[in-house]
Amino acid sequence: MLFICYEKCSTCRKAQAFLDEHHISYTIRPIKEENPTQAELQTWQKTSGLPLRKFFNTSGQKYRELGLKDKLSTMSEAEQLSLLSSDGMLVKRPILIGENFVLVGFQSAQWESQLQKS
Repeated sequence: MLFICYEKCSTCRKAQAFLDEHHISYTIRPIKEENPTQAELQTWQKTSGLPLRKFFNTSGQKYRELGLKDKLSTMSEAEQLSLLSSDGMLVKRPILIGENFVLVGFQSAQWESQLQKS
């Protein structure tokens, strides 16, 4: 599994502790240093079944600076993908990518349920 995170994010640290406690092996990818590409984001969005707006880190400083709360609804999917791939700090984290699932953000019950299926 691929675990995409930001080391200074407390939610990412909780998610990583969860994975470790459940003895789940994963590869870490730092989101700030390795921005997701447009193609990756498109694939993850399809696999997750979530709307693309759920991939935005709405509590992030960059999101607020760019005024995305008001702009997202008028942006095309291509524009949103381009923006997300331009800066990893705009992307909600952590993201856990398995063979047939993508989990965005950390909710222990959701992660536990999905990982029991896998």
